[in-house]
Amino acid sequence: MARIKDESVDAVKAAASIVDLVETRTRLRKVGARYTGLCPFHEEKTPSFSVSPDRGTYHCFGCGVGGDSISFVRETEGLDFVGAIEWLASRFGVQIEYEETSPHYDARRRRRERLFALLEQAAAFYERTLWESSGAGAVRDYVESRGLGEDVCREFRLGLSPAGATLTRKATEKGYTRDELLEAGLVTRRGSDYFQHRLMFPVTDIRGRVIAFQARKLHEQDPLRGKYVNSPESELFRKSNVLYGLHLARSAIVKQDRAVVVEGNTDVIALRQAGLHPVVASMGTALTERQVKELAKLTTRVYLCFDADAAGEDATLRAMELAVRAGVEVRVVALPMGKDPADDPAGLEPRLIDAEPYAVHRVRLELERARDRQHAYLQVQDVLNGLPESPERYEAWRLANDRLGITVELRAAASGTATAGRALSPRLVDAGEKLERRALAGVRAHPELGPLLAELTPEHFHFEGHRAL
Repeated sequence: MARIKDESVDAVKAAASIVDLVETRTRLRKVGARYTGLCPFHEEKTPSFSVSPDRGTYHCFGCGVGGDSISFVRETEGLDFVGAIEWLASRFGVQIEYEETSPHYDARRRRRERLFALLEQAAAFYERTLWESSGAGAVRDYVESRGLGEDVCREFRLGLSPAGATLTRKATEKGYTRDELLEAGLVTRRGSDYFQHRLMFPVTDIRGRVIAFQARKLHEQDPLRGKYVNSPESELFRKSNVLYGLHLARSAIVKQDRAVVVEGNTDVIALRQAGLHPVVASMGTALTERQVKELAKLTTRVYLCFDADAAGEDATLRAMELAVRAGVEVRVVALPMGKDPADDPAGLEPRLIDAEPYAVHRVRLELERARDRQHAYLQVQDVLNGLPESPERYEAWRLANDRLGITVELRAAASGTATAGRALSPRLVDAGEKLERRALAGVRAHPELGPLLAELTPEHFHFEGHRAL
């Protein structure tokens, strides 16, 4: 990677306005020579965030974060040092110079810059076609029929690709070569536009730069078969590395410490329109290791909201395993069969509250899929022994014992010694006692649940007092 000259770094620092940067994330009020406001890095009701424009720094007296414009961009945009400098240079109009590098690297960097510029111009062309073309009325009506307003569609830069070779011709007139158009995934080898008469969803990198498109079919005569088709993979675009909408959701993910992962682009757009902002799509049916790592940089909590069919269930399972290995708390959001988040965007937030922990969801799946009781026991035991000790693991263990009618023998997660629930930590014992107490209190508060309690035996409860009740 080329090294940015120190003079360019200094020029970026001098040009960057820390007040302008912070005000994109939180409202500031001038108090003497400094500005104050609510901290963009944690939830608070009383302002404890201070910005000093003369020093170009910020500091929160609540959570302790602080730094300059570069560190602010690194934290809010999820970039490394070089990425933050380039982001600031683009934002404040500073020309960056790099240390001398090889001719090969310089040529590669110039080629990438031209591809970014080409894709940006393509996105702008598709946008104009959708919103300004008289022949796009039916497509605008279709978007509206999906419940998506113009404002949120413009925020995600939705567009329309016309038929023929219009984009190819316009790009060629601006000096772009056929090879560049092919590399950007915008032209076929026959010379016509790759996407024709499709609803276009620009796909961006974490800095908001257009790197590809996903296009939805609008008529049956489309030469591309799939209902949704992505740009061909290229130097800029690898589907497995990208989360749709991350550049817009990133700040909300950091601030709320949660990410909601859905399958479809329209789900992301509809949920953002409904006010749920920390939402991204996985560009397919399953999260990849690279996508999980990107989320793990921003949050410790991930909610998976995939289709409630067999394929969606398997995709959820693979995604959960990856996220748990990355140290992320994972919960599964239940959707009615055949429903997408976009079908009821306002109703998803309550479902997040009731989302099922990974350990419980996984054990329940193994119990449902097992061919017999012995197989179920072994599968559940294997799953639970692979999980760290936590209240969720204990809850899943209790579920397994209840369903199987026997106690699953476990190894303690830390020491590897055998346990049948006898060597649990005090924190887990407390969690189990609370669960049992809440269940009994619920029946007391709702007498109509009495018949359900009558179906249980004292052996279903672990604690003596609860057994007696």
